[in-house]
This record gives sequence, C-alpha cells and structure tokens, in this order.
Amino acid sequence: MSPEPAPIAPDAAETAPAEPNPIDAPGTAEHEWRAWDGLPALPVLDTAAWRSVVVVAAHPDDEVLGAGGLMSLLAARGVRLRLVAVTDGEASHPAVPPGEIAARRIAESAAALRHIGACETVRLGLPDSGVRDEELRRLLPDLAAGFDACLAPWEKDLHPDHEAVGRAALACGGQVWRFPIWTWHWARPGDPRLPWDRAVRVPLSPEARERKEAAIGCFTSQLEGPEPILPPGVVDHFARPWEVLFR
Repeated sequence: MSPEPAPIAPDAAETAPAEPNPIDAPGTAEHEWRAWDGLPALPVLDTAAWRSVVVVAAHPDDEVLGAGGLMSLLAARGVRLRLVAVTDGEASHPAVPPGEIAARRIAESAAALRHIGACETVRLGLPDSGVRDEELRRLLPDLAAGFDACLAPWEKDLHPDHEAVGRAALACGGQVWRFPIWTWHWARPGDPRLPWDRAVRVPLSPEARERKEAAIGCFTSQLEGPEPILPPGVVDHFARPWEVLFR
C-alpha cells in the first residue's frame, strides 16, 4: 500500500475564518428601536411636489418592506408609480426548483401591490444573489428617466443584491432615496455606521399602515415554514407608524 500523499499547505486566505454576515446573527429587537428617541426626531420627508416615482426592488417584497407605506400614500394621491423588479427571488429556497419559487414570488408581489395601489411593474429577471452593477447600470437609467424621485434599497444594507441595486440607483442621478431593510436587524439605535444626518421619516396614516400590513402578509413564501426568511421579529421592524429613508 502506497502512503497517502503529504497534505498541501492551504493558503493563508483559506485558513482564515470566514467573517460572519451580521444578517445571520441575532439581531436588534424592534422594541429597542421603538425606545430610541432618534427615529421620531428625524425630519419629515416632503413629497408634495412628487408626481411620479420609480421604486427599484432587488427581490419581490423589498418594495413593500422598505417603502410600502410611502407607496400607498403616493398611490392614494394619484402619483404615478413604477416598480422595477430586478430579480424574481428564485434563490430564496434552494430546495425548491428556481422556476417554481420565482413564479410564486412574482404572484405574491402582484397580490401585495393590489393592496398598495396602482403601480406598473417592469421585471428585469436578473439572477437572484447574482446582481451585477454593470448590467443594472446599463438597464436602469432608461427605466428611471423622467421620474421625480427614485426609491431603492440602501447601498450599505449588507445584502449584496440590495447594495448593487442601491449603487445603480444612485448612479442614475436625480432625487434618489434609499430604504434600509436588513439594516434594522444588524444595526443598533444611534449606530454610527448609518447616515442619520441624511435620514428622513415618512409618517404613515392608519390606512397606509393597514394596507402595508396586508401587503406584507401576501409574501407567504418568506413568512411561513419552520425557518422563515422573514421571522416575526424581523417583520416587526416594518410595522412602525413611519418609514425611514436615506438621501
């Protein structure tokens, strides 16, 4: 019997422990955010001049979680809304065929928007968990052109798709407001990593909150199961009487 070959020493990069993603760690409970007086002290966003708004979402549900209340207020006012859906969310359940979960998530998003109000949708079909800046920066400017404002995920949300979409939205220029999503999970009240000096608050009417809650409930693929992607503690962050955007 020949001896086993001597092991090859791995590179230092291979032996270094992987940095854990804060999204996967235990997060900040919503009661901590509610107890912080910094959020209600934020200035209120003035949208009176907006007549058209494009919303860019990395995955089905991002638009509702991050800005569903604001979208509802705008729709009720007759503002033209366009949703640019970058991916169909097909990578959220690796054990399910991608086409099956994509079809389900597209249907969930359509049902949610019926609660939010009138909104046209453009689906780009880019790969979930594989959004590339260069491709999105080629497609997005024409789709966002002519709108008074753009809403998109915050480019430092610590989810690569969210960040790529946020960067591409910023590259379009104009009035771009970014909504944090996973940030509420991994950040802390007063966290210096967040641009509080460029943050605004959007107060939501009881009707807008009700419509947003109903819309969130449409995303059953993310809410249900033994290990839901959006457990109740995360969903709690999006049931506030206001939303927060960064400029």
